[in-house]
Amino acid sequence: MRILHVANTLSNRGNGIVNVAVDLAIEQRRAGHTVGLLAGPGGYEQMLKAEGVEVLPLDQSSRRPLDLLKATLRARSLLRHFRPDIVHAHMQTGLLLCLPWTKLYRIPSIGHLHNVHDKSAKRMALADRLITVSAAVAEEMQRQGVPAARIRVVLNRNLQSPRQPAIATLEPAALARPAILTIAGMNHRKGIAELMQAFDSLAAEFPAANLYLAGEGSERKLFEEQASRSPVRDRIHFLGFHANPHSLMLACDVFVLASRRDSCPLVLGEARLAGCAIVASNVDGIPEALDGGAAGILVPPQSPAQLADTVGSLLRDDALRNGWKQRAATGLEKFSVGHMVGEVMDLYRELLDRRPRGSSRPAGIASLSPE
Repeated sequence: MRILHVANTLSNRGNGIVNVAVDLAIEQRRAGHTVGLLAGPGGYEQMLKAEGVEVLPLDQSSRRPLDLLKATLRARSLLRHFRPDIVHAHMQTGLLLCLPWTKLYRIPSIGHLHNVHDKSAKRMALADRLITVSAAVAEEMQRQGVPAARIRVVLNRNLQSPRQPAIATLEPAALARPAILTIAGMNHRKGIAELMQAFDSLAAEFPAANLYLAGEGSERKLFEEQASRSPVRDRIHFLGFHANPHSLMLACDVFVLASRRDSCPLVLGEARLAGCAIVASNVDGIPEALDGGAAGILVPPQSPAQLADTVGSLLRDDALRNGWKQRAATGLEKFSVGHMVGEVMDLYRELLDRRPRGSSRPAGIASLSPE
């Protein structure tokens, strides 16, 4: 099968959407398929090429009409060069640039919806099929009018990712204990402000506790200003982006993801693999990533008081905390990249089986010729 993934960038700076696209592309190539990734530049380019994935450069950074027209024509040229059997788009811009040509040449297309909170998320349903990263996102899309028959749920899964080192080879980071950790984009959607408020409430009871915030984002300065006003500001640490955050997870006492919205965060699978005691918001796809609350404690979003109570209960009780660590590490087999790839390939076959009887390739492909 000739598979073309489409993303806006190949950034290796903590972009979960790109991480999923890269994992899929590499594992599909290792399975013997011909795989390309059409995207703007980024740090994953060398890894993809080393794995035999063809990188097709398409700069999508400009929103000026003339530049978008040029990018659309460039997308057509790249499709004619690669001759895909299927186009799998992970971001809206890339999908919209390729969509006229997938329709014209009748190439089956998939929109992979990673961020349901985006106001224009429904645009991903312009593709022939829509992958949602959790059942909660699928339900949201149905409420927005997308027919259930066009939706397939494929949970984000990144364990055994080719991007990550084996966790058994890592040493825990040097964190002051007890350590409360989050790894997230520094923006309000990830509940950073509420987590710091919760830590302020906990700090007096746990004078040795420290809060570690790993990640970058457009609102980091706002959070640093909030931390500067905290009476325990010397115990709140901004760590920035970590290419390999697993050593932090191995060292923490409680891992927290306080998101206000989150479709299906990859970081929870990584925290489970590291054996963290997890506290996370009961919103969107987070419960599905934690087996409905069996693998981590769910709390309401935007509730600093309840978040503080829950984290505090784990810090007070070693047995309780260790019990949640064991639960987090249970039942991880279904969160492997291989499991995710298998479900995606089933969807590809479903779409390709719609081709005209007797045709070995999707309708329209035969008319494409390299330029």
